[in-house]
Amino acid sequence: MFQEKGSYTYPFPRPSVTTDCVIFGYDGKELKVLLVQRGIPPFKGMWAFPGGYLQMDEDAIEGAKRELKEETGLEDAYITQFKTFSAVDRDPRGRVITIAHIALVRISEVRGGDDAAKAEWFPIGAIPQLAFDHDMILREALQALRQKIHFEPVGFELLPEKFTMPQLQNLYESILDIRFDRRNFSSKMLHLGILEDTEDRPANASNRIPVVYRFNKERYDQMKSKGFKLEF
Repeated sequence: MFQEKGSYTYPFPRPSVTTDCVIFGYDGKELKVLLVQRGIPPFKGMWAFPGGYLQMDEDAIEGAKRELKEETGLEDAYITQFKTFSAVDRDPRGRVITIAHIALVRISEVRGGDDAAKAEWFPIGAIPQLAFDHDMILREALQALRQKIHFEPVGFELLPEKFTMPQLQNLYESILDIRFDRRNFSSKMLHLGILEDTEDRPANASNRIPVVYRFNKERYDQMKSKGFKLEF
């Protein structure tokens, strides 16, 4: 005999599930992370990642996007799941598992909402002490971003539509925390064929005025489908 859907019950404790978003942005000079100041206990007044409890009618990515909008006002951000954190004592409210996501956005005005008192961008080198286990989550997110940059040009989401080679190089240096030779970096990026000259630079302009580029999304998608890897 079949039981009706939803009629199963078990005498086991059920942990809560949350989503957290590590939101990276780039202001043209350095990599930054968007944090919200918690407006309620626990850790009231401390900084944390936008996030919250997963609702019963949504999957993890839907929950992450909802929380992102509610707590920061940001919509249509690039979001990808990167790790689950399940330490038994990670949340003083009880047994809570969080599904962490990376979001890449162009830096814009954000506002605090929902249970966030305010939202603010912080440089990677000046992150305050974070609530819960978010310090560890940030370290893991940075590692995941540094791995990702070898397989896809994250500049699509972090740079403006039009950008210069120095801006692109500075972005990669900010993420990887290393310095590249200017000529070698430019040569490698141009060789990939994923950059287009916008021809915004005057024909008789001085060499000191950098060429302005945009990403060739079609070319990038073709290369990605073949599994290319960008080596530095």
